[in-house]
Amino acid sequence: MRNLRLDLCYDGTRYRGWQRLGDSDSTIQGKLEQALSRILEEPIEVSGSGRTDAGVHARGQVANFHCASAMPAEEILSALRRYLPEDIGVYSCREVSERFHARLNAREKTYCYRIWNSDDPCVFQRRFVAVMPEELSLEQMRRGAEWLLGEHDFSAFCGNPKMKKSTVRSIYAIDIRRAGQEVQISVTGNGFLHNMVRILVGTLVEVGRLERPAESLPRLFGARREQAGFLAPPQGLCLEEVRY
Repeated sequence: MRNLRLDLCYDGTRYRGWQRLGDSDSTIQGKLEQALSRILEEPIEVSGSGRTDAGVHARGQVANFHCASAMPAEEILSALRRYLPEDIGVYSCREVSERFHARLNAREKTYCYRIWNSDDPCVFQRRFVAVMPEELSLEQMRRGAEWLLGEHDFSAFCGNPKMKKSTVRSIYAIDIRRAGQEVQISVTGNGFLHNMVRILVGTLVEVGRLERPAESLPRLFGARREQAGFLAPPQGLCLEEVRY
């Protein structure tokens, strides 16, 4: 069996997330598997580097799949670009080592969250930003972000109340910057829990609104979900890069 890697991007607006669902084909994984099974004329299962939520986008998602077909990777790529909907794009398709696994081999990921921080209408970017026009103190948000760096128990930042595996993760960098009418928050870590980045953003926004002291964030480690901030809307989030 061959092992092939896909590097892809997608606009997640009309999808129910990455993960295949039994009662719906409106997922990224489902669309990829349908297209590849048709192209290669064999059942294909695709593994992604992570499960993006419904409405979340990706600029640098990575996936892999195994197949018996001898079709060259270049032909698979060409066919995928014909059969996939226009809101799912594939940059490359290439053969990789049998041991490569998009999720298990990932060392770190970077997500970017975009906030439209203005009263002006947001017509053309509305599918890719979360509108939060209230004044935000980026200085306080950066102070709060410093407390989140390192290895911690991020249970309060997990949207899955039945999580049985470890909720310990490492955050390597959080960059908060203003770009015109946007506030952009980039987060890099070794892995992320369900809804983790969106809850991190919601918590930092509360700090930026001066509703929560930056110095209080360490008390959230190992705490309950309701003690952390709100769940930021999905459309502002994009998976930017996965590194191996």
